[in-house]
Order: sequence, then structure tokens, then C-alpha cells
Amino acid sequence: MFFGPISVSVAEGAILAHAVRQGELVMKKGRVLTAEDCAALVRVGVSEIIGARVEAGDVPEDEAARRAASQLAGAGARCDVAATGRVNLFARAAGILVVDAVRIDRFNAVDEALTCATLPHLKPVEAGEMIGTVKIIPFAVPESLLLRAMEAAGEDAIAVKPFLAKRIAVISTLLPGLKPSIVTKTVQVLEKRLAKAGAVIVADVQCAHDERVLRDALQAVMSHDPELVIVFGASAITDRRDVIPAALEAEGGQIVQFGMPVDPGNLLLVGKLRGIDILGAPGCARSPAENGFDWVLDRLLADVPVTAQDIRRMGVGGLLMEIVQRGHPRVGGEA
Repeated sequence: MFFGPISVSVAEGAILAHAVRQGELVMKKGRVLTAEDCAALVRVGVSEIIGARVEAGDVPEDEAARRAASQLAGAGARCDVAATGRVNLFARAAGILVVDAVRIDRFNAVDEALTCATLPHLKPVEAGEMIGTVKIIPFAVPESLLLRAMEAAGEDAIAVKPFLAKRIAVISTLLPGLKPSIVTKTVQVLEKRLAKAGAVIVADVQCAHDERVLRDALQAVMSHDPELVIVFGASAITDRRDVIPAALEAEGGQIVQFGMPVDPGNLLLVGKLRGIDILGAPGCARSPAENGFDWVLDRLLADVPVTAQDIRRMGVGGLLMEIVQRGHPRVGGEA
């Protein structure tokens, strides 16, 4: 691509690199000059412009952006029309954004002329939300360069896993002193969290905060064929041998991970029972404020697997805002 000063006398077909404002004449950057445009420039005394010319083997910016974005967009991602060398990508439905960061990095590493930016990997997104953008920096790029970047990135590097209308079972354990209104409000808060996915609570059971009783409750809710079971403990889980994890294992389930490097949310339990995901909710999950429980719940609602390794990688960015409901908020360097 040629870029530089061009005499107006031979500028027809050139791309205007900088806007021209001369008297009443206004021509915007990126305009492809016609013979009439050149004549108008001469009439107002402009003899030279800074412009670009697409040469053999080049791909114009809009076409390059369209081709790259179309390849990068995977399931659940929609490409907008190209304009000014840019194509924006949007979520087709609410869900979890899945970005292959390695392949996006490879695309961006090929040359400064080709760029792609996205929202963070595994971020919950709404239908119609912008999730990424491909921007070609110059007015055109060599096709060989575009092909190298597309080969480096491969296909479907940006996708959205939609939320699913899952069947949810809820168990609330009880201890003397726990107000019934707290249990009721907890379920209401959960229903609001589930609403974006259209998920429904198919069983809502209360039982004593006791290992044997909770084991019976787990058996009872499994008869409702849930796809996820959430246990809200009257007392926070403090050890793998505590009531909720002990009941899960006694029923034949497995503990995937206890504890997470997200605060609030440290005391989350993730487990499995007969192939069904089990969440032992931390106390902060009773609040509508974002906490570590949301990070795991949202992924499970979109069928994005959550392993122990996944949870242990949540520490960077895992220090969230303080919430009033915490019994011992972080103050003054307390342990």
C-alpha cells in the first residue's frame, strides 16, 4: 500500500488519510476521492493531500477485518458489518464468553497492522453485548499478512456458551437462631441469579444441620432429577470433614474442591454426586452482591466445566468488593 503526499491532479481513487476542512468544503478521513472531489479540492485551493492507494496484493481494511472476524467468531458470536477497518462481535444469547487467549495472542503477534480485542475469558455476557472487535490499523494490508494472522489464530477463537434452563434443587440446613426469613430471602436471591438462564428450582428442602439428616435430604432431592444441587448451610463449611462435605461423601459423592482464592467466596464447596454438580454455598451467597459463588454458578449454568485447577486459578482478580453481610470484614490487616 502506498501512503504519503499525493498531488490532487492525480488523486482520483486515492483514500484520504486526513480530513480536509477548507472553507465550506469538508471531506472526512477514509473517503475514496472521485474526480468531482478532486475538482472541488482544486476550487478551494488544495493542491496536495495525504492519502493511501491500495496496491496489487493488498486487501482493503474493511474486507480484511471482515475476513478475520468471520474466522475468529465461533458458536454464539455474531459479526457486525465492517466499517473504518473494524468489525465488532456480539453475543447471540446470554451466556459465558469463551476466548482462546493463546490464539488471540498469536493473531495479534503477527503484525501491528492486525489487532483483535475481547472481553475477559469466561465473563458472563448478555444477549447483544459486544464481546470483541477486530481492527485493521492501516487502510489496507498485504493479503499474505492477513493469511498468516488467520492461520496463526485458526477458527472459532471467540465463542459464547449460552446459559441453559437447568433444573436446580436447593437444600437449606437449619440451626436454632437462624431466622426463617433469612432462608426465604436466600432462595429469592438465588432465583434472581438463575433468572438470566431461565433455570428453575424443582426442589426446595429444609433440614437440620446434621450429617445424617442432610444425607437423607440429598437422597430426597435427587428424586427430582436435578441438574445442579445447591446446599446453603446454616453454618459455614470450615473443613472437609464438616457437615456438608461429610454428608456428600457418605452419600457416595466426591469433593472436587473445597475453598477458593476469591474473597468473598472463600468457603465454597464444589462436588459431584451421581454425575450431578453439587455446590456447598459460602455464606456470602445469601447476598445479591457478586462473590465467588457467582463465578462458579454462572459457568455451571452454561455447561462450562469447573475443575479444582480452574478454581485455584481464580486468585488474580479474585479480590472482590466488601459486602456488609460478612461477619468479619477485612479491616486493619486482620488475618
